[in-house]
Amino acid sequence: MRRLAVFLASSDGNDPAYAKLAADVGAELARRGIGLVYGGGRSGLMGVLADSALKAGGEVVGVMPRSMVEREWAHEEVTELLMCDSMHERKAMMAERADAFVALPGGLGTLEEIFEVWSWRQLGFHAKPVGLLDAGGFWTPLLDALRGIADSGFLPASTLDDLAVAPALPGLLDALEERLRRGPQPAHGS
Repeated sequence: MRRLAVFLASSDGNDPAYAKLAADVGAELARRGIGLVYGGGRSGLMGVLADSALKAGGEVVGVMPRSMVEREWAHEEVTELLMCDSMHERKAMMAERADAFVALPGGLGTLEEIFEVWSWRQLGFHAKPVGLLDAGGFWTPLLDALRGIADSGFLPASTLDDLAVAPALPGLLDALEERLRRGPQPAHGS
């Protein structure tokens, strides 16, 4: 895996553990030589992640719509800042540059981004693995809801099983690498 797209909050959240997690992820990606692709922001967990990766000598690629750059939301010190015209284009550019996708703690935008790339994988539009870093059980309520959706027949069990989930980054990276070696899952409807 050369580059990992990470979706996460542009705010800090209400627990300092979230910022520590983002900092640890950035440093570990840099240590492993895995480039970071992210939304390009300088605030919240996004900024912590990018700063940590940069401080550790890592490659950081930010992707942000011009309108957000004009509002001075962009992290100006990233290795490469790519500008686009829309959020749709932002996600496509991030997906193009990444070998896998992970969600850290975040809100509506994080959910939207990770669900979109996961559904693209399910439908066979790409074969890149998708995962949730479930540190401190942050994603456990969502995973419980997804199991309920699968039990109701609206999410194939194979799609749910294909989602890499781990409480710590090393285990999650191992799971993503395993899915990269395994190749694409069969496409399913939703």
